[in-house]
Amino acid sequence: MRNTELVLSKFSLGVGDRFAHQAPAQLKACRQAADQGFEVIPVWNKSNREHLIVGSKPDSVRAAADEAVRLAGWTKPYHVDADHINLKTVDGFLNSSDFYTIDVADWIGKPAEPAAVAAFTARHPELSGAASTAAKYMLAIQEAGQVYRHIKSRKAGVPFITEVSMDETDSPQTPPELLVILAAIADEGIPIQTIAPKFTGRFNKGVDYVGDAIQFEKEFSDDVAVVAHAVREYGLPASLKLSVHSGSDKFSIYGAIRRVLRKTGAGVHLKTAGTTWLEELIGLAEAGGDGLALAKEVYAEAFAMSDALCAPYASVIDIDAAKLPAPAAVNQWTSQQYVAALRHVPGCPEFNLHFRQLLHVGYKVAAHMEGRYLDMLKQHREIIAKNVTENLFDRHIRPLFLEA
Repeated sequence: MRNTELVLSKFSLGVGDRFAHQAPAQLKACRQAADQGFEVIPVWNKSNREHLIVGSKPDSVRAAADEAVRLAGWTKPYHVDADHINLKTVDGFLNSSDFYTIDVADWIGKPAEPAAVAAFTARHPELSGAASTAAKYMLAIQEAGQVYRHIKSRKAGVPFITEVSMDETDSPQTPPELLVILAAIADEGIPIQTIAPKFTGRFNKGVDYVGDAIQFEKEFSDDVAVVAHAVREYGLPASLKLSVHSGSDKFSIYGAIRRVLRKTGAGVHLKTAGTTWLEELIGLAEAGGDGLALAKEVYAEAFAMSDALCAPYASVIDIDAAKLPAPAAVNQWTSQQYVAALRHVPGCPEFNLHFRQLLHVGYKVAAHMEGRYLDMLKQHREIIAKNVTENLFDRHIRPLFLEA
């Protein structure tokens, strides 16, 4: 069937791979879930910003995913996501991606045409008091429509999946606001299959959720109900589900998400962001010798350029510089000390969330090492792959989908 829509599976896992070496290890985690009777579909994602920093091209993500699937004999679906794209950046992803995360956060709150807002409220008398919400989000949704139609015209009948992302903004969208947003998306003719709102609380990169987990569970449950209602009332795709741009490791709300999914029968798309890059560092540190030395070098460089590294991620990190270990001290660490500080094991007294967040955004340091870093990934492939697979399966897939 050749149309402009693929059907995204009920449960999907967005996996980042900064340096395109860990796709087989990531896929192995999904295979382990399948062995336990649970289907979770991998979606390899990489943003234009990440490509620019690393010096890679979107085609490299497709090539790595296809090769991992071929080697593993994976027969279930898989996708490649053009992550956080807009009209200026999407063209580079058209040949390689079949999933497009349209990021419209920068358009939220910009004034929409009053006539467009008035027309929306006239079409939707059931959404009482929606004018202010429509005014806040209308321009962003119109921008999403423009990007969607651009992709559709360029893909020339090749099917793809559309997500609209509003998570990288300051204020969370309430469930009533989400309903207005979905009604407007339907009016715009965007057949979205995932919507990524900003939830209450902090979703910082690489560390646990900061906020009221009970409040989150209520909000998430309400959002799931809103999505189901919008599908019925506004003709959005039946496969539409929430996308949680977690920034990785939101362990304290996995139970809440799992309970809501089981209660409602809803699906979810979870993006785990840069976890894999950190597992590469953990694997190098565990390897000892030259691997540990390189991991220490990455930290020393990241520490020295912390202001520049953190600036693009200011809204999704909270680093207390006073709690960052001095590079001279890290240079004296054993493998175990480095791993314990970086690996996110809740309750581990040696874990340092500030150290982890800085390294999370510090992949630019490794990118500047070029061949030296990539050679080290090849040299210590087995120990790194073990960490990547165990992290995705044991810390993400199992607690979110498989635990009682």
